[in-house]
Amino acid sequence: MLMDIERIGEVALLRMRGGKANAMSRQMLEQLDAAIDEIAASDARAAVITGYDNFFSGGLALPDLVDLDRQTMARYMDLFSSIMGKVLRVDRPMVAAINGHAIAGGCVLALQCDVRMMAASGGKIGLNEVQLGVGLPDAVLEPLRLRVPVSAMVPVALEGRLLGAEEAAAVGLVDRVVAPGELIDRAVAWAAELGRPPRRAYAEIKRALLRPALEAMAAHAATERERWLDTWFSPEAQTILRGIVQRLRR
Repeated sequence: MLMDIERIGEVALLRMRGGKANAMSRQMLEQLDAAIDEIAASDARAAVITGYDNFFSGGLALPDLVDLDRQTMARYMDLFSSIMGKVLRVDRPMVAAINGHAIAGGCVLALQCDVRMMAASGGKIGLNEVQLGVGLPDAVLEPLRLRVPVSAMVPVALEGRLLGAEEAAAVGLVDRVVAPGELIDRAVAWAAELGRPPRRAYAEIKRALLRPALEAMAAHAATERERWLDTWFSPEAQTILRGIVQRLRR
């Protein structure tokens, strides 16, 4: 199994163990989907998502994706967007405990959570897609707009900078920075605190706050997916992506 759910009091702790860098293969995404369903069906009042070793998640599993045709890649991105949206809509507090690198898709997953706590362990977080020649679909941009101030859009989205924990906190990409050895205990404590109010009230307020983003994503999903695919399959992006994959395979 690539997912491990541990119960700590009234908090569900989900550890992703998806192999090298916790890269988001189809198998990992499908197991994340099942794990989120399990949490949503439980009586846990809150949840924490974390990774293992030096990675929260290194993002999409590029070696699995670079040779896909447009139609198959579209199906993969529909799966990715659907599961990210499921994490976003969970009707109780979700805390991202970012234990290490959270790059591209890994950062996207963290942005689906209500709050982000990051260990000061040398890990980097960010959306570096622009550096790869790839766009950001609505499933990424709408949660980003929800979570970070407008002033962060240039370094995070347009420059695609990868930030250390303190830098990320300074621009609002993460909410709290803690010592590595304290991350899980502090994240679970924060989740428990967020889960203390009546669950129905929290869920209703969360739903209302998310409504504009969810409506925007639903309205533009098909168009934005095609535009994203145009960037993925552009000659410039394909050259960059295939170069990265060659280095990874060596």
